[in-house]
Amino acid sequence: MASAVEWLKDVIYNRNDPRTNDWFLASGPGPIITIVVTYVYFSLYAGPRYMRDKKPYTLRNTLIFYNFIQVLVSIYLVYEGLDAGWLRDYSFTCEPVDYTINPKSMRMARGVYAYFVCKLIELLDTVFFVLRKKQRQITFLHVYHHAMMPICAWIGVRYVPGGHPTLLGVINSFIHIIMYSYYMLSAFGPEMQKYLWWKKYLTSLQLIQFSIILWHNGQMLFTDCNFPKPLSFLLALNAGLFIYLFGSFYIKTYNSPSKKSVEKTANGLCNGVANGEAKKSD
Repeated sequence: MASAVEWLKDVIYNRNDPRTNDWFLASGPGPIITIVVTYVYFSLYAGPRYMRDKKPYTLRNTLIFYNFIQVLVSIYLVYEGLDAGWLRDYSFTCEPVDYTINPKSMRMARGVYAYFVCKLIELLDTVFFVLRKKQRQITFLHVYHHAMMPICAWIGVRYVPGGHPTLLGVINSFIHIIMYSYYMLSAFGPEMQKYLWWKKYLTSLQLIQFSIILWHNGQMLFTDCNFPKPLSFLLALNAGLFIYLFGSFYIKTYNSPSKKSVEKTANGLCNGVANGEAKKSD
């Protein structure tokens, strides 16, 4: 047990990227663990208990503004990821992390950190659900996805702020441009509903996204690329799990005749989370 603890301490504090060691929330696992545990506790227990005897908040203007900002941030992240690497000289088959302090590698590192901060801000998706008393939207998939993404992004910032896995952030941010645009429009109210017929395709985009991520990281296990294979395996495994979860959700929501009423819960996904769900007219 003692040797396992020493090995873990060595991994956490001695094998990280020194360039990001002093960046806010990246100096150790304590802050991110505290944030994620607090998020889960608030989402499942403290928040619903607080709202139990209160009327739900509308938050219409807040949701419109929040989703608009998310669209802008996602556009920025896609641009940075492409211009700093993936449309330049990054390789889709093998891209080790550049740990030097040249401007190009530091630009990508800052992009990874911006992505990490964005994942923290997205925890507000669930806070809005709680305040609006949309507890049925807070599913296992929703909470698991929101909790895992900041942890994965933190690992990226601390250990691999650049290189092969950054394609994940580019694809994910591109999906978010579409997703948060939908949620922004839906927050305007029922009058927008007739223009939002494409809701079900958001889940399809999620499945495509994770399929690409599964292939992109999985193929690294069979190459001689100078990139940590355990990390590639974990990223591929996580993508496979999300394919299963999102696929099950899609079948249950859209392909099951007895579950048509469940379709409204499509707004309860992370990286498929509808914080701006519009009410439908009866």
